[in-house]
Parts: sequence; C-alpha cells; structure tokens
Amino acid sequence: MEKDSRPLWDNQMQFFLACVSYAVGLGNVWRFPYLCQMHGGGGFLIPYLVMLVVEGIPLFYMELAVGQQMRLGSIGAWRAINPYLGGVGIASVVTSIYLSMYYNVINAWAFWYLFHSFQTVLPWAECPVNRNLTGYVEECERSSATEYFWYRETLNITSSMDETGNVHMGQALCLLLAWLVVYLCIVRGTESTGKVVYFTATFPYLVLIIYLIRGVTLHGAINGVKYMFTPKLEQLANPMTWINAATQIFFSLGLGFGSLIAFASYNQPNNNFERQAIAVSIINSGTSIFASLVTFAIYGFKATCNYERCLDRMILLLLNTFDMEEDSIKPENLDYWKIELNTTYPDKFASISSRLEVCSLEAELDMAVEGTGLAFIVYSEAIKNMGLPQFWSVLYFSMLLMLGIGSMLGNVAAVITPLRDWDFLSKRVKKEAVNGLVCLFCGVTSLVFTVQSGNYWFAIFNEYAATFSLLFIVLIEILSVCYIYGLKRFEKDIEVMIGHCPHWYWKISWAAVSPVLIVALFVFYIANYIMGGTPTYQAWDGNRGETVTKEYPVYAQVFIGILLVSSMSCVPLVALVTLIKKKSSKAKETTVSPATT
Repeated sequence: MEKDSRPLWDNQMQFFLACVSYAVGLGNVWRFPYLCQMHGGGGFLIPYLVMLVVEGIPLFYMELAVGQQMRLGSIGAWRAINPYLGGVGIASVVTSIYLSMYYNVINAWAFWYLFHSFQTVLPWAECPVNRNLTGYVEECERSSATEYFWYRETLNITSSMDETGNVHMGQALCLLLAWLVVYLCIVRGTESTGKVVYFTATFPYLVLIIYLIRGVTLHGAINGVKYMFTPKLEQLANPMTWINAATQIFFSLGLGFGSLIAFASYNQPNNNFERQAIAVSIINSGTSIFASLVTFAIYGFKATCNYERCLDRMILLLLNTFDMEEDSIKPENLDYWKIELNTTYPDKFASISSRLEVCSLEAELDMAVEGTGLAFIVYSEAIKNMGLPQFWSVLYFSMLLMLGIGSMLGNVAAVITPLRDWDFLSKRVKKEAVNGLVCLFCGVTSLVFTVQSGNYWFAIFNEYAATFSLLFIVLIEILSVCYIYGLKRFEKDIEVMIGHCPHWYWKISWAAVSPVLIVALFVFYIANYIMGGTPTYQAWDGNRGETVTKEYPVYAQVFIGILLVSSMSCVPLVALVTLIKKKSSKAKETTVSPATT
C-alpha cells in the first residue's frame, strides 16, 4: 500500500528531463574539455566512447532498474535486496551530502558573477585603481584583471590553508540565495521538481547553441577547433588516458550517489527505463562533445588574442629600443629582426633579453585549465574581449546556474528520498519541512567554504569527497545485484517492468566487464594515492600574482583520510550492526521458548 501511495512523475518526460538535468552538469563544460585538451584532442574521444559503452550505460541502466523495481530511496532499496546492504544506501546518502555541501558553492560563485555582469564596465575587464589614485593595484598588475577579480574580489583568498581568514559576506549571501533557490525547486518533491526540470534541462542547450554561433565567428576560433580535432594518437597508449576517460564517464553520469535510484522510484512500474538509460547517457556524452566545441572555439579566440598581444609587445619593445620606423617590424618578420638586431647590436640586444618573450600560438593552446579556472577565469577573459560583453556574461553565468541547479536537484533528492521513506519521519513531519531541514543543514555547514581559506577546503571536497568512495559504493552495488540478489532474479524483474528480458550484453557487462573495470580503477586510485607522496594544493601568492604548489598540512591530510573512509565505513558497520541485532533476537527467542514451553 505504501508503494501504491508513492508520488509519481506527471509523465515520462518529466523523469527523462530530470535525469538529463542531473547528469548534464558543470563537468560537461569544464572537466571534459580539459581532459580532451590534456589527452590528445580528438584522440581522447576514442577511449571516452569505449568507456561509455562498456561502463557508463550498463551501470546507469542498473541503477534505474533498482530504483523502479524497489520504488524506494537508496537506503530502502538496498535493504530490500538484503538487510545487510542498508549501509550501501547510507554511504550514498553521506556522499550526496558531501557533494551537496560544496557543489552549491559553485552556484553561489555563478550568482556573484551574474550580479556583477550588470555594470558599464565588467569588473574583471580592468584592474582597479590603487588607494593613492596613482596607478593600478600592484597585485592585479602582476597577474591579470580576470585573475585578480577571481582570487581577490570573489574569494579574497588567503595565501595558505593555515590562514583561515574571515567570512566573505558577499559570498555567504550568494550561497544562502543558492540554497533558497534549490529549496524552492524541491519544496513539494516531484510536484515542483517535475516543473523546474523543463527549464533547467533545456536552457543550457539554448545558451550553448548561441555561444557556438558566436564562438566560431570570433577571431582565431578556428585555431582552437583545429586543435580539438587534431588527434594525438600516441595518447591511446597512455594508461592515464583510458583511466581518465572511465572516471569522467563514471562521475558525469552521477552513478553511486543514489540520485538515479531516487528519481526512478517515482516512476510507473511499467516505465521503459531501458530506452531512457541509453538516451540520457548518449545525450550526456553528446553534450560534453558539443560543449567542448564551444569551449575550444573560446580557447582559440583567447589563445590567438594572447599570442597577438605578445607579438605586439615584442615589436614595440624592439622598435623603441633600436629607434626603428613604425612599420619596419611585422609579426611575420619578427624572428628575422631578432636575429639581425642581435647580430648587429649584441650589447644593446643583451640589455633587453630579460624582457623578451617567446610568442607561440601552440604553447597558448597547450595551456590546459580545468574546473574553476576554466569556468571563471578563461571564459571571463574571453567574454571581456567580445562585443557587448555584459550580454555574453549574463548569458554564460545564467547557463552555469541552470547546469548547477539541475544537478543539485538530483543531489538533494538522493538525501531527501530515503528520509521520506522512513515511516517515523514521514508520518510526523511534512515533506516541505523535511526538505527545508535538509537544505538548511547543508546550507549552514557549507558556509565554511565562504571564509577566505574556504576555496582550499572546496578543493579537498572536490577531489576526495566523491571519488574513491563512489568506486567502492558502485562496486558493492553491482556485486550485490549480480551475486546476492541474483542476476536471474534481477532479469525477471526487468522483464516484468519493461516487457522483455535484458539483452545478453547488459548481463555480461553487469556480471563481469563492469566489476573488473571498477576494481582496476579502484587499484589505480589506491596506488596513485600511496605513490603520489604528500598531497598538494594550489595556493594563491598575491605578491607574485600567481598560484604556487604547497603541501597539505597534517590536519588537512587527516581530514582527507576521514573524508575518504567516512562514507565507505557505513557499509561494513551497518552489516555488523544488522548481524548483531539478528543474533540478539535469535538469542532472545531461544531464551523465551523453553520458559514458554
């Protein structure tokens, strides 16, 4: 009766768009282009698509099947499969809480940039004037206007983790606003989420199409597009290329968080999730490639502008130093004049050698930037050089918001759905209150990321909170389905739901290919963590105007260890508690039975 009274999506399209909105997130825009650039441009697409077929789609299919069959959140679903597996669902919830805490900070940054886009001159387009009004702020001159706005105005970051600093009130208010928006989107569960996803799932594509049209018309954009589609096939022999392709597929689809199980639990029992799993996975990967095309067009524009500015600086330096006519040195004969002037005036040329730069378009294109650096520095620098930069800025950061909020709906659903399945809570507290308490808890705890050193803690959560643990969770999930619940039984459940047995391909993937692949990734992460030495982070040095590499302090390393094991430990601990309870109840029955007799 509880399952029959469970709320449902209004139609299959709502469920489909919810999955698309959740899976297509910020990683498609800032993580995939970075990996594509780092691992040989178009050559990276080969291992990426291979991993999509052998890993991504089968696991996506499996989680949707579990959610729709059990019609429960992650905790209830795995407990229904086997009482000892309740810890798998709890581990997913813990991981989703970690993800929700730091992921919404990105939305806060997007709000910050969006609000600052409505100015006559974008604040990251020019360096601010110093207090004496005698020139520009030195830190900005040493770096760039975009980097200064990010590190000093947006984060007001300290020089290391050891300096905590104060709360950035502007960021704190933006973060609370981001959580308020998320709450309003999920306040009534599927009733409100089902309406919101129509916008969060489609608006980013509209923006990407507009940006693509604008991007390919930018000066030098073709250089970036050529760079993307020029494969470096030697990268196919690099194991890291395949490992990064697998992990990108894995985390881009959002496997292991419990969000897909939660979404599927609100489906009609006969919904054809097989077609939806394939479609969502293909759309997700297609979006990554499409977003990369846009990103590399922007890359090409930025790299070309930087390259040409470098040439202009060198030409001006030589003209002024050697009193030459204005048009005598041009970009195409710059190298000739360097050699000629060095040969003719060696002493004078030596006096400016420290100011000479090597201008290379290839080097500019090779500068790989990921994550926040791509989203908030590279794109901002490109936007400021476009016509009507305010318009493009509003459009871009609105898109980031929709991508971030769409993913947040899935993250929060993974936490809320198991809580709503708990009879004790669902019968005593209204769902609006439960949803509000979850958002309030995550919002208050995430304020730690708004202190001046908060970005360093953000980096820890981003790198360690949902990587190692997710591999472990999904490995236990797939082994549980195949070897505890039983593949034959699972196959019959799917036949009842969609009307036919799953193809042999799915069964081979679940039983053998995917577990072996995940174990290989698991071993790699352990080996990489052990052999990598002391973990490091990038700290901002305001005096030098650049980032520097520093080792994490001992307390941060301890916290990383806690973060890695906290969610995974739920699996054996819950199994142990269940075993103890079971033995205790049997002991009581044995004690009571003779007395009763």
